[in-house]
Amino acid sequence: MNYFELYHLPLSLQPDPAAVKAKFYELSRLYHPDFHGQGTEEEQAEALEKASQVNMAWKVFQHPDETLKYVLQLKGLLEEEEKYQLSPGFLMEVMDLNEQALDVSEQADIDRLTQTIHQFQQAIYEPVAKIVADYQEGVTTKEELLQVKEYYFRKKYLDRLLAGLK
Repeated sequence: MNYFELYHLPLSLQPDPAAVKAKFYELSRLYHPDFHGQGTEEEQAEALEKASQVNMAWKVFQHPDETLKYVLQLKGLLEEEEKYQLSPGFLMEVMDLNEQALDVSEQADIDRLTQTIHQFQQAIYEPVAKIVADYQEGVTTKEELLQVKEYYFRKKYLDRLLAGLK
């Protein structure tokens, strides 16, 4: 059972936060181990396992990048620890940003570079924004999901660069 099935939500690249939150609280109450203390050992173990899955799903659903990764993995388009080959053009742009990051020394420079990277992130998101927002199981194509995968890996590069600036 995947996290969407567990939460009784449609497969989505952007699950509705209110629905996720409501289901999390509902399932947390339903499977909380304290409510199964009088059950058999098997029932207690099952409740503990379900509670663990509910919490793991919650963590994934709280982070858009993790949700993208999870759906891409469900679809067999992303492997754990995959070494993805990004385009040389993108890598050159990132290298230029890395060089700029090495030269910053004042907070104003860091702020400007941070803003530049955020703008770059918005630019790489624009081509996939509609795919992410309008995802429908059985309608969204593999090619569209591969575009989302490309975005996911590009964003990871830029996130690491931002983390280095902090």
